[in-house]
Amino acid sequence: MADNASSLKIGMLMYPGLTQLDLFGPADVLNRVPGAEIKLLWKNLDPVIVDRGLRILPNTTFGQCKELDIICVPGGPGQVALMDDDETLNFLRRIAPGCKLVTSVCTGSLVLGAAGLLDGYRATCHWTSIDQLELFGATPVNERVVRDRNRITGAGVTSGIDFALQVVESLTDKTTAQQIQLQMEYDPEPPYNCGSPRTAPPEIVNSVRARLHMFQSSRRSACERAAERLKNRTS
Repeated sequence: MADNASSLKIGMLMYPGLTQLDLFGPADVLNRVPGAEIKLLWKNLDPVIVDRGLRILPNTTFGQCKELDIICVPGGPGQVALMDDDETLNFLRRIAPGCKLVTSVCTGSLVLGAAGLLDGYRATCHWTSIDQLELFGATPVNERVVRDRNRITGAGVTSGIDFALQVVESLTDKTTAQQIQLQMEYDPEPPYNCGSPRTAPPEIVNSVRARLHMFQSSRRSACERAAERLKNRTS
């Protein structure tokens, strides 16, 4: 993708309530590409409190960010508020056309959708919210990592590492991606075969759906509002 890996500018969107592993998983992988520069992006440089209480410092504001090779939007419960956040959505609309890759992890794809950046693309999302991609003209695909032209989207939280390794291969080559995987000793052996609704027992799937029902209702409402605003914006 980029002509010179030493000049790679990688932007990771930050916001209150993001899921920290959605950010840290890909950032750890991508930061191992020689010469890559990770920009932690937000409206200002104040600490951002993520969904598990950590305070993370951005290092670049939207106004300071003029161009990127890659933009990545993580997911998390704070994504719901971003669906109504014109400053963030307008930043994504501004920066995405100059990016080699426009990417997301988990429900970050819904934010890309709200910015109008997934219309006509295949994409994925966390399994509880993947159907909401249709609201933005995207085609939902139940795969861990989905690439369509220069859009790469990862499914739920832990897929961010798989996603980022595929991004590395796109930017460099398979050998580099494999070397980074080995450096990280990314060799998962989960204790239970229930990391997906395709493999989890039905009672586990149902219990998780029930626990998330109220929040998922608010997430869908936010997506519907964002889709309507996007439709009005482009009509």
